[in-house]
Amino acid sequence: MKPPLPVLFALLLLLSFASLPSVAEESVWQSNEVDPSQWDDGPELEGSPMDKPKLGDPLVLFTVSYTPNLGGSEVEGEIILELFPAWVPITAWNFINLTDDRFYDGIFFHRVIDDFVAQSGDPSCYAVGVYPATTLTCGEGGSGETIPLEHEVNMSHVDGAIGMARSLDPDSAESQFYICDGEQHQLDPENRDDEGYVTFGIVRNGMSHVRAIAAAPTTNAPLGGEVFQVPPGPDRPIDEVRIISIEMLGIVGSNNSSADEIPSPSGSGKSLSAPVVVYLAAIPAAVVAKKE
Repeated sequence: MKPPLPVLFALLLLLSFASLPSVAEESVWQSNEVDPSQWDDGPELEGSPMDKPKLGDPLVLFTVSYTPNLGGSEVEGEIILELFPAWVPITAWNFINLTDDRFYDGIFFHRVIDDFVAQSGDPSCYAVGVYPATTLTCGEGGSGETIPLEHEVNMSHVDGAIGMARSLDPDSAESQFYICDGEQHQLDPENRDDEGYVTFGIVRNGMSHVRAIAAAPTTNAPLGGEVFQVPPGPDRPIDEVRIISIEMLGIVGSNNSSADEIPSPSGSGKSLSAPVVVYLAAIPAAVVAKKE
């Protein structure tokens, strides 16, 4: 005798769920607690709500290679950033999801400006053959999925902050990001008439690598001017500043004094275990305004 249709439907449903990866498999990093007391190379603090690590916040590990001086030796370093999904869930989870997809591995920082920012996140910025050969669109691309502008009163452009690059449309950020070398509060929304830029995390360790990358020699003035530019592109490092990998490291753990409790979201209603939907819109060229 054949089983009734409702039973068959239930069996098919169970089999379909069994074939999906579990939440635990997708979020192994969330069980890895990292002790903040081990960090000794952070940014300059200024009394911001972003100053102190928050228990349970996600941590991202950048592994980078760069040559700080022309003709010098290559340096490989690690940079640890804390993200703030309780305050800016859409922006933080956009970056987490791209990181989990290994979206950023192998690309390079295509724009660095000393005492301002180091910018990357364009998937077309791979060396084609030998650097500086690259695609003609390097610096203009992204993930193809935009997210809305998501400001939060606790977030600002403090030293070491990571923010989202965008085009003129405030809701045009995709995957390009920048890390601040020094505080850049001229990019905060209250100091601009174009709604400003969004930050979603901060460097916790490896800030010396960020500063060295931002200060790397660029195409703007290798010979004292902008006429001779190799590789092409404004503020392009002459030697490749490569992202070997960006991966989720874990979450902020506790050592009794180095971390605060997780802050309450400001009306977001989102939690670390609930990624948000990424909004779709047009594909822009992502940039961050230069320091005035």
